[in-house]
Amino acid sequence: MIIEACVNSAISAIEAQKGGADRVELCENLHDGGTTPSTGSISLAKKKLKIGLFVMIRPRGGDFLYSDDEFEIMKEDVKAAKKCGADGVVFGILKPDGTIDTERMRILCNLARPMHITCHRAFDMTADPFRAMEDLIVLEIERILTSGQQPKAIEGAGLIKELIKKANRRIVIMPGSGVKEHNVLKLIQSTGAQEVHIHLEKQEPSRMTFKQPGVYMGKSDQSEFEHTLTDWKRIDDLKRAIANLSAT
Repeated sequence: MIIEACVNSAISAIEAQKGGADRVELCENLHDGGTTPSTGSISLAKKKLKIGLFVMIRPRGGDFLYSDDEFEIMKEDVKAAKKCGADGVVFGILKPDGTIDTERMRILCNLARPMHITCHRAFDMTADPFRAMEDLIVLEIERILTSGQQPKAIEGAGLIKELIKKANRRIVIMPGSGVKEHNVLKLIQSTGAQEVHIHLEKQEPSRMTFKQPGVYMGKSDQSEFEHTLTDWKRIDDLKRAIANLSAT
């Protein structure tokens, strides 16, 4: 069983490794579903990690229909991730009708290799998931991250199971979204998945001794004196639970 941790920074990636994750998906702006991290974050993570480092390639939040300029950004970000030594990249591009944009995806795939390639949850926004899966198999993409076209993977377990069956080992189907300690075993048992994508976090308090009241860098309902960090202890607990399941 492979555990991939979605992380919001190089520091969180280090914490995920500490907790026993097998691989990280490095992003920024997780409140928007994840966007491309800085080259500084990628470089530091590569320097500090002994586990797999996959990098999100997504120029903005929102849908997965990109302008020509946004596509140029994605190409440059793939090249930057490769230059930084990333083990893999994660991206997805759709056409207006909800099908995979195979032409643009192929261009990114050619730029990315020999890095590994995952199609992210753009897959969950496709009109026909089985056609989309076949398109990605033709592109020789190794992995699909999916919630089974539901808000949370546990809700989409039926489709995930069916995708795994129809994939027949031609591509990895990796459940993700809302995968937590309390439901990961049920998800694995109900789908037969061999990889899971998790995001387990905590709020890290600020080390500031002086705190300026009433000034906000973002939304007023978000504290300026704490930040989100991957919780390595929760990952360790989840991994132990999966290990116990495997042992039985």
